[in-house]
Amino acid sequence: MSDRALVVDDSSFQRTIVSNTIEEWFEIVATAENGKEAIDQFKEERPDVITMDIMMPEMDGITAVKNIKEISPETIIVMVTSVKQKQKMREAARAGADGYVTKPVNTEKLREEFADVLDWPAASQQK
Repeated sequence: MSDRALVVDDSSFQRTIVSNTIEEWFEIVATAENGKEAIDQFKEERPDVITMDIMMPEMDGITAVKNIKEISPETIIVMVTSVKQKQKMREAARAGADGYVTKPVNTEKLREEFADVLDWPAASQQK
């Protein structure tokens, strides 16, 4: 698998934090501020991994995940959200999300989540 990523969050601050956190592991090819924009960016850039917020205007992350997974089931999507409700996480999993972490973003937890869903060898998890 390549290492191209799309970062999706309605907060520019959170997009920056997540991008800065994962840029050592992936090439950030695009960012988006809502689900509709995420789908458009996905179609244009075809990233291998996506970080996706859940609660966003215009189109939420769960709807965007469903749409992206219909196009490309192999794309890895990790939800990065402040929503800690079990119901929203279940909906995201049913939509096809591969994993999730909660905000505020913790670099180690995000690394562990990607290591788990991408089956990285232990050596790749080190800084």
